[in-house]
Amino acid sequence: MNIAVLVLLALTAVLGILLTAQGERARPPWGAAFLAVLMALAGALAWAGGDAPTAIVETAAVGAVLAAVAGGGPVATAVLRAADPAAIGVTGGPQDPAILRGGAWIGVLERAAVAATLLVGSGEGLVVVLAVKGLGRYAELRAPAAAERFILGTLASALWAAACVGVAVLLRD
Repeated sequence: MNIAVLVLLALTAVLGILLTAQGERARPPWGAAFLAVLMALAGALAWAGGDAPTAIVETAAVGAVLAAVAGGGPVATAVLRAADPAAIGVTGGPQDPAILRGGAWIGVLERAAVAATLLVGSGEGLVVVLAVKGLGRYAELRAPAAAERFILGTLASALWAAACVGVAVLLRD
């Protein structure tokens, strides 16, 4: 079962890369849901398998970071798309890509940092990562749409990274 967890983490990372390569606008809406199903399945198998050898735990940690970094963009985009008020005629909503440009690259770094701090068990590190991100975007957050996009994207990204790391943690003794 533990090998299946590694395969699912790798598959999640590869699919995340493929979805990211398609770009925000061309990504299929089912992509993020499929990534979430893969991660849930990996989590269930890790929980059922548990107590893995050190080599598998270490490989899972690397796979979890890769899955967090690669799959988080499509997941965060799907959350922003789901929260888009444009469907009811409101402009400048959280899905507007002109708001908070550079967020995709910041998200990649954020997920890598969140995953790393969680893997080493540093709650303080997690607080620092999220605080630095907030301070870096502070001037841009006065607009309600920007603040909404920031909060939704940050939470989706951080929760995805935590879920990925959670799979690796479940394999530990």
